[in-house]
Amino acid sequence: MADLVDTLRDTITPEDGLSLVAEHDRQVVGHVMFTRSLLDAPRRLVEVQVLSPLAVMPELHKRGIGSALVRHGLEVLAEWAVPLVFLEGDPGYYSRFGFVPGGDLGFRKPSLRIPDGAFQVIRFPGHEPWMTGTLVYAEPFWRHDAVGLRDPNA
Repeated sequence: MADLVDTLRDTITPEDGLSLVAEHDRQVVGHVMFTRSLLDAPRRLVEVQVLSPLAVMPELHKRGIGSALVRHGLEVLAEWAVPLVFLEGDPGYYSRFGFVPGGDLGFRKPSLRIPDGAFQVIRFPGHEPWMTGTLVYAEPFWRHDAVGLRDPNA
């Protein structure tokens, strides 16, 4: 995961993504990244964001740090007129922010290794009805094999 974060950090520019940290006593205790990816829509490619990764020091779980990072990031992206934010994650956790299963809204996941319920999206006011299609992850996610779940018995 650290290698993925390092690679993604190099791709983030003020126009193309967001990296937020939470600090306590001058120590980073939480981090979230939003990175530019594409939606392969019928009309044209659409720039979207992917929330990944989100991490909080284990001893500080369940204190609202991750939630605060996600909420702040989503607020910033909504102000930037980002139409959609996708993620792979626990629906029980991310539904509190307004994420819903992407397949239910006509979006296609970029890999069959992503469980249907884990492929989630949130739509912002910049979203238009024609913006449907397949999510195309940024190249670093593929390079670091960070898409979906691998079957250890395959």
